[in-house]
Amino acid sequence: MGTRKRVAIVEEGRLVEVHFEVPRHRPLVGNIYKGKVETVLPGMGAAFVDVGEKQSLFLSQHEINDAMLIARGYEPWKGPVPIQKVLRPGQAIIIQVRREGVGKKNPQGTTKISLPGRYWVFLPKEDRVAVSRRITDPEEQRRLRQLAYELKAPGEGLIARTAAAGRPKEDLERDFKFLLGTWKGIEEEAERSSPPKLLYQGLDLVRSLIRDRFTEHVSSLIVDDEEQHKEILDFLNYLHLKELKGRVKLYRGKLPLFVRYDIERQLREALQRRVPLKGGGFLAIDETEALTSIDVNTGSDVRHKNQDAAILNTNLEAAAEIPRLLRLRKISGIIIVDFVDMARRSDERKVIERLKEELKKDRVPADFIDITKLGLIEITRRKEGESLATMLEDLGEG
Repeated sequence: MGTRKRVAIVEEGRLVEVHFEVPRHRPLVGNIYKGKVETVLPGMGAAFVDVGEKQSLFLSQHEINDAMLIARGYEPWKGPVPIQKVLRPGQAIIIQVRREGVGKKNPQGTTKISLPGRYWVFLPKEDRVAVSRRITDPEEQRRLRQLAYELKAPGEGLIARTAAAGRPKEDLERDFKFLLGTWKGIEEEAERSSPPKLLYQGLDLVRSLIRDRFTEHVSSLIVDDEEQHKEILDFLNYLHLKELKGRVKLYRGKLPLFVRYDIERQLREALQRRVPLKGGGFLAIDETEALTSIDVNTGSDVRHKNQDAAILNTNLEAAAEIPRLLRLRKISGIIIVDFVDMARRSDERKVIERLKEELKKDRVPADFIDITKLGLIEITRRKEGESLATMLEDLGEG
């Protein structure tokens, strides 16, 4: 059945993300298939596509790429095209999984293919260029945009990833050529295959996190398995990232790795309904299908002589802790936060600024909505899959 893998991401000693991979729960996101349209539902503006997995992929008409529409004589820039005018039952299409199925919902597919590399995301069916929002230097943005236009052909797209910042041209060209070659191979395999057929499988958990997250800003990568350690070093050679190999450490301690680095305790604590804050306050977190509510309480925060200072301290701590917990618990959708009422507008602004700054650290987009008339703060975080609690329940750890 294979061994379960767990990867924890720690920032300044605090657990911020944990990822699981179990062979029998093989992730589908990123996989590319030659699928066959099963049914087209005009009323829903959607179709279901058989790709040979347990569930068919749900395909919205908004996920039909422009190249398909243009090939059928439509002008996508003039507005949406009804899905029944583009797809028909039995039709073969190339489709990618963009989101895992949640509960009874089918996985979601897209024909807007994206192939992520170390420095670029290649979009073979979308004519656009973009730069990661984390690259803020205007000169570097211009350099990457210019190079993207030099590399890509008309009708193709390129997105510069955060890791592309400051990399020499030859590294960026090599990454693009690899992605272009991968896409050509996918097209060739699709030509000679009958649906349903898996054309491309995304990287496993460890390799995908190394490609996407292991940068010069990461101080160390610690692994407790000798074979996995060797595979990581080989993969860094493959990525031409030999300069990072010295940061990969093989752990040989007697205590389990996640116990030695206090990850098990932090994980248990983060999944409780009541999460303590350093100053004596606490958060009460309630997850429901409709939304997640987070109530901030001062508790026993007595470090300050006056009540206003104690309330501000608790709210500032909560504003830093909540974004970490959203990442760690993989909470998505609508999040309602009830901070402790503050008498001064200046204190409210401090708390909101702290919350905004911490939300910027999240790789999953989170939109912040200001304080409502009821004094509540609303956050919406894009759904990326099941919450951590649901995942652990599925794995038999809930």
